[in-house]
Amino acid sequence: MKQFTKILEKHTSGKKVLGLFILTNVVYLFMLLVTIPKTMGFSNGMKLLDMLPTGYNQDYVNKLFKTLGENGREIYLTNQIPLDMIYPLLFALTYSLLLAYFLKKLNKLKSPFTYLSLLPIIAGIADYLENIGIITMLNDYPGLTETTVNATNTFSVIKSTSTSIFFIALIVILIILGFKFLKKK
Repeated sequence: MKQFTKILEKHTSGKKVLGLFILTNVVYLFMLLVTIPKTMGFSNGMKLLDMLPTGYNQDYVNKLFKTLGENGREIYLTNQIPLDMIYPLLFALTYSLLLAYFLKKLNKLKSPFTYLSLLPIIAGIADYLENIGIITMLNDYPGLTETTVNATNTFSVIKSTSTSIFFIALIVILIILGFKFLKKK
């Protein structure tokens, strides 16, 4: 853990964190405004697998892929997924460093709270595994296996759970930092 803390300390400059934050959110906005709507244009209102935080089952995946049709599945595979192979790395780096930056401001970077900086990394890894599962399912469709669907679903739930816990922790830390700032005035 000491090595992880050293890495976080080394890379938590305000400019670096801000630059990564802007880049990460530009990519995220592009997905939200361009590639996801483009893919969902074929889904008849059904949510894409990446957008189901509580998970899905084989029936849902079959129905979604059937509704998307060949063109929609191709767009999912060639437009949305490639961008979503960049985003998890940016998310993991940015939000791990962002949390470390705020922990450093609270003089808590060398404390057990540092483990919270692992949450975005866990989410990023789970996102990659989710994407690999989605790619596999898109390529195998209509021959989906229950094992692939269940494994991919598990990674989707791990991604959304670790992301949610991270953002709750970030909000709590920002509130504490806000109180500390107001107390100084």
